[in-house]
Amino acid sequence: MRRVGVWAALLVVTAAFGYPFWWLVSASLKDRAHVFDNALLPRPFSPGNYVEVWQAVPLLTWIGNSVAVGLAAAAAATVASALVAFGFAMFRFPGRDLLFGVVLATMMLPGAVTMVPVYLEWHALGLATTQVPLWAQNLFGSAFYIFLLRQFFLGLPREVFDAAKVDGASAWRLFTSLALPLAKPGLVVVFVFELKAAWTDLVKPLIYLREPELYTLPRGLKAVLDRFGEGGEEQWELVLAASAVATVPMVLLFLVAQRHFVRGTVTQHVE
Repeated sequence: MRRVGVWAALLVVTAAFGYPFWWLVSASLKDRAHVFDNALLPRPFSPGNYVEVWQAVPLLTWIGNSVAVGLAAAAAATVASALVAFGFAMFRFPGRDLLFGVVLATMMLPGAVTMVPVYLEWHALGLATTQVPLWAQNLFGSAFYIFLLRQFFLGLPREVFDAAKVDGASAWRLFTSLALPLAKPGLVVVFVFELKAAWTDLVKPLIYLREPELYTLPRGLKAVLDRFGEGGEEQWELVLAASAVATVPMVLLFLVAQRHFVRGTVTQHVE
C-alpha cells in the first residue's frame, strides 16, 4: 500500500509539472477562437499555426543562433569552471581558502550591479552589438559551477593522483587524464545547466542584439510577442506555437542527458 501511495503521489506531481507544457502544445494547435478554452485536446485541430509562424519569422535562424550561443556558453563555462575548481581542490597554496571565499562571495552580487560596466567594456572592444558578450563572459568561469565541481574533485581518491605524480604526470595531465573522466557526471550537469541558462536568457540578448538575424530564440520570441501578442495582432496561437518550438529542444536535451544529469545532482563517492 505504501508503494501505491508513492506512485500516486509521483503521478500527481508529474501531472502538476507536465500540465503547463501539455496546455502549451495543445493551445498552439488550436484556432484563434479556441486558444484559451483550456481544453486539453485541440478541437478544431490547427497544425497550420506552426507553418504560419515559421513563414512569418526566421525561426530557423534564431534556433541556429541559440544553438551556437548555447554550446559556446556551456563549453566555456564548463572548461573554465573545471580548471579553477581543480586548482582549488587539488593544490595547497597560501590564501587558498580566502580566495575561494571571495569567489563564492561573488554569487551574492546581483547581475544588475555589473550590467552597465560590463556593457561599457564590450562597447570599448567594439563587440557590444554582436553575439560575443552572450557567451564570452563564461570564459572566466562561474562561482556556482566552481563550487559544484570542486565538491566532485574533492570526492575523488587522492591516492590515484599521488600515484600519477610519482609516475611523473604533470598537473595538466592529472586534470585531463584523471580528473575530467572521473568527474564526468558533474561536468554534464554544469554543461546542461549553462546550456539551459543560455537558451532561456532574454536579458543579455535584449541589451546586446540589435539586428533580427542575430536574435536568439528568447529575443525572437519577444519580437513575436510584440508582433502577434498583446498590443499586436492578437494572434496568440502563433505566439504559443513559437513558444512550443523553443521549449521542445530543452526537453529533448534532458531526456538525452538524463542518466548523467541525475547522477550528477548528488555527490559522487569513488571507491
